[in-house]
Amino acid sequence: MWRMLTLLHTSDWHLGRALYGRSRDDEFAAFLDWLAETMRRERVDVLEVAGDIFDTTTPTHRAQALYYGFLRRVAAGAVCRHVVIVAGNHDSPSFLDAPGELLSALDVHVVGRKRDDPADEVLLLENADGAAVAIVCAVPYLRDRDLREVEPGESIADKEAKLLQGLCAHYARVAEIAGEKRAGRDIPVVAMGHLFTDGGKTVDGDGVRELYVGSLAHVPAELFPPTLDYLALGHLHLPQTVRGAERIRYSGSPLAMGFAEAAQEKSVCRVVFEGRAPTVTRIPVPVFRRLARVEGDWARIERVLAGLKADGSAWWLEVDYSGEETLGDLRQRVDELVAGTRLEVLRVRASRLTARLIAAQRFEEALEDLGVEDVFERCLDANRIPGAERAELRRAHAEACLALDEEDGARTE
Repeated sequence: MWRMLTLLHTSDWHLGRALYGRSRDDEFAAFLDWLAETMRRERVDVLEVAGDIFDTTTPTHRAQALYYGFLRRVAAGAVCRHVVIVAGNHDSPSFLDAPGELLSALDVHVVGRKRDDPADEVLLLENADGAAVAIVCAVPYLRDRDLREVEPGESIADKEAKLLQGLCAHYARVAEIAGEKRAGRDIPVVAMGHLFTDGGKTVDGDGVRELYVGSLAHVPAELFPPTLDYLALGHLHLPQTVRGAERIRYSGSPLAMGFAEAAQEKSVCRVVFEGRAPTVTRIPVPVFRRLARVEGDWARIERVLAGLKADGSAWWLEVDYSGEETLGDLRQRVDELVAGTRLEVLRVRASRLTARLIAAQRFEEALEDLGVEDVFERCLDANRIPGAERAELRRAHAEACLALDEEDGARTE
């Protein structure tokens, strides 16, 4: 009897993402080539992509070409039997869902938005012989409006409680439906999700945004029904288990999405089931472009840049000067050090200087070089907002950003 199943879990591709205005399409193309070859080598039966396929709700033509080109290469048994994709908070639900009927003919199953009937998110997957091999609860990113009704006068605690109740109820229902579909067969039930779990690890500057207002609805591991044999999560870029549970995992992003992630080892998760028992192995993703953040006083910056020059490799760099001395010619000094090398400095900043001093010394930052959170933090610094007030302002800012994301998602639908 056929009982072994190999699944590959990945997420957070962020196709189309740029770094300080520089295109990274060549890196994304290299990753997708590597992924297709890895799937072929590992004889993967099911590929799961747990959200944030694209970096924005309106992906570029090049990002779309990479996505559809990859699906064309791997789908319909060419590389693996099934591909299951769910939307993340960066994705447009309607954009992902639009070609769903066509893609389903190639055994590519896409769930962009929460379905009216939860049963439509529960997929019974079969092998080439028509035998059932797995059940997948393909749960996309659940937006605020999917989970609760807004009532006047609600506190943040009320909102959070309703969000967690909605999430819990949805996963309980799809797990119940999956159990009914399994009907006693010795096949795994695998769930997907794009959310922020309680205790999840991030790094400053990785671009991971809180998904709901409040604390902000960080989902406890206990929310997920024990009948789920594996839970493939997306949203957090750092590969990790949830509270040490091997069956509940974030694969992490396959590329470093910024300099804050440059030191991370990126990977995808290979999950082999014998019956319902999963064995998980992380497969490292090659580095397709080297990134490094160079930090410290001027002596350390000189020393590190000299070492990178001697290495002779191509690097994209962010230089963060934290010395006590005011260096009005910091950018010029850095540029002179890397001239004629394969080092390219994308950003130079002096982290210890105030916004006023930065302006006086002509440390210029282009707006397109900054993320939304960067701009907001600059405003807090420039206006010398005390620490006691910052938490509330950051919470209000997060709520405003989420409202805009919701509006963008609704507009693209």
